[in-house]
Amino acid sequence: MLCRVNGISLAPTFVPFTPWTTLDGYLDLLRELARLNLQEAVPPVQLAIRLLVPQGSYLLHLPGFAEILEPFDPKLLGYPWRHADASVDALQHEVQAAAMRTASASRAEAFREIWRLAHAAAGRAAPSLDGADPGRPVPRLSEPWYCCAEPTNQQLQSF
Repeated sequence: MLCRVNGISLAPTFVPFTPWTTLDGYLDLLRELARLNLQEAVPPVQLAIRLLVPQGSYLLHLPGFAEILEPFDPKLLGYPWRHADASVDALQHEVQAAAMRTASASRAEAFREIWRLAHAAAGRAAPSLDGADPGRPVPRLSEPWYCCAEPTNQQLQSF
């Protein structure tokens, strides 16, 4: 609110998919973005980012963390990992596909699609966002991807 009042546009960034993410936690993130009217401020790809675990990461020292990792992938520049709950990994893939598919849509339209997917993954009916204030569009970067994320399949194929 303070930023809006002073004409400052927020461009929130996230790493929503980690080994500790739950479907309920992901839904909490989406509900909070809707409550704060930030649907138009968040690039859809931000809701799909998966934690990248590079060589030398401190995470490699956490007890039990190594058990979820696959061997280092030099093409990925990191250690692939699988979530203990396969439905979280499936949702991440669906959200990533939706972010790519809705790249030319408004961010609010993309958010509604991701909202629907997340609720379906959790086995819940998605509450309607009709009439909700998605916030005002904010300035955008020309590249919607960020360095803390695992590359998409499309990005890997371009190497």
